[in-house]
Amino acid sequence: MTICTAYGACEAHADLTPLHIQRRTLRPDDVAIAIAYCGVCHSDAHQVHNDWGNTAYPCVPGHEIVGHVTAVGPDVTKYKLGDRVAVGCLVDSCQHCAPCDEGEEQNCLKGATATYNGKDRHTGENTLGGYSESIVVREKFVLRVPAALDPRCTGPLLCAGITVWMPMRKHGVREGSKVAIVGLGGLGHMGVKLAVALGAEVTVITTSPGKANDARALGAHHVLLSTDPKAMMASANAFDFILDTIPTKHNVNPYLMLLGRNGVLVLIGAIEPLEPIHGGLLMRNNRSIAGSLIGGIQDTQELLDFCAEHNVLPNCEMVDIRDINTAFKRMQANDVKYRFVIDMASLREAVPA
Repeated sequence: MTICTAYGACEAHADLTPLHIQRRTLRPDDVAIAIAYCGVCHSDAHQVHNDWGNTAYPCVPGHEIVGHVTAVGPDVTKYKLGDRVAVGCLVDSCQHCAPCDEGEEQNCLKGATATYNGKDRHTGENTLGGYSESIVVREKFVLRVPAALDPRCTGPLLCAGITVWMPMRKHGVREGSKVAIVGLGGLGHMGVKLAVALGAEVTVITTSPGKANDARALGAHHVLLSTDPKAMMASANAFDFILDTIPTKHNVNPYLMLLGRNGVLVLIGAIEPLEPIHGGLLMRNNRSIAGSLIGGIQDTQELLDFCAEHNVLPNCEMVDIRDINTAFKRMQANDVKYRFVIDMASLREAVPA
């Protein structure tokens, strides 16, 4: 067992402050990782603030982890010291149920183990995340970072990236697909970049005229203002696939009207009840509405490899760990384009040994 420095919260709505936490002694299939960068996700703020009512304290957030291997257990075969690796939203699952067997560890029937605010399957202890110097993770849940990827901006691929990638792959987004992305935040901007890289014709749907230039700079071919009734009517039946990244309760009916025959709208943002959905809109054109949640380990590795091949990375702003509480406030005010990443070297400077 080792002691390392981290930033975490000890109660709801408290600021993140320096902590000393324990990392377990390596099990036979464990990999120890020195953390170089960690992305900042909206989920981090929700968990720290106990917005979902399930936070165990102390809470050390962070599930967009990039670093290098510093030690391995005797049964580890995929990684060696010095390898550049990553850890996303999951650090374990039962490995025996149908979803696990099919590479969908996020849907483990016995409950996947989250990178932080989860329960260790061996000890029952609360898991602690990547706002820290180091982490110990089961080999199967460690990802290889391709050499072509800039490690400073790789972290958000492990959450925002895989969240938009999975529904695109499942629903067959490919060259020539007509895709709409609703919302242009952390998820939406990754949706644009990945859909363009897959060869789709991409439209950003937004309420903000000021985001048109940003959308096109990210590669979007068109911008549709959802506040313009004539433009929305003109786009009826126009899309094969719509990715809805809006994070709060909203009315999906105007977007359903935009789907063509056999089109599908996938929710990846709102995790709360929606406004009533008009059944007739689903019946017409045989439309569908679905949801999606992150992805499994194999799919996440596929995403990293795809991004390396196609030079796709999120737009990131690097922050010092000492500024993390300000970053949380800015993130919640949508004052970032489009993801924060902590340079963990700043942790050593903030809390000298």
